[in-house]
Amino acid sequence: MKKLLTIVAAVMLAASPAWAQFGVIGGFTSSKTSVNTQDIMNNLQNVSLFHAGVAYRIPIGSYFAVQPALTYEMKGANLGQVVAGTQTMSVQSKTGFIQLSAGLQAGFDLLAFQPFLLFEPFVGYAVTGTEKFEGGSITSDTINNSVQQVKNKLEWGFGVGGGVHVLNHIQLTVQWFMNLGTLYNQDQFNGDAALALVKENYKDIKNYQGIKVSLGYFF
Repeated sequence: MKKLLTIVAAVMLAASPAWAQFGVIGGFTSSKTSVNTQDIMNNLQNVSLFHAGVAYRIPIGSYFAVQPALTYEMKGANLGQVVAGTQTMSVQSKTGFIQLSAGLQAGFDLLAFQPFLLFEPFVGYAVTGTEKFEGGSITSDTINNSVQQVKNKLEWGFGVGGGVHVLNHIQLTVQWFMNLGTLYNQDQFNGDAALALVKENYKDIKNYQGIKVSLGYFF
């Protein structure tokens, strides 16, 4: 497997045009999600976080480019109050993903700048995370660790948006992203008294979605 990955990497480098560019990217992430509680949809407030990483931009002709990227993405959401049994709780969830994406760009070369539309599928794996459940007689320490354990580690989804490549070095993009699937693993909510208090409210919670604003510099 290691030899195969080495061969694939060598072929990609050999096939890349001379004007392909390596870059560093980072920026602002504002994410939210939703949770269904007995058929009543509760909206979550946005959590403002960040992302940072590296990218490799490969132009294809005059109108297209492919831009794979490897980034660390912090996503999260705040919820006001929900009822679990006789308990009223608030929750904040944050997750840090190592994310691999493949941005597909289509636009026009206007010499000094290149505006483009963007479609970016991605897949990632959670490497950090925090859960803060508080309220009533429930304290954070009672259930935070339990809920963290049932959070889905794998993420996948897509982003759509647009951007501009300026003077062949500076890139600004804005996109709306959507993680598919649920935030928590529903099959693992059983067998824990603390989790029983929140299962009804959080088992169907959708994964993160929101807005990303990124700034990159390409060499």
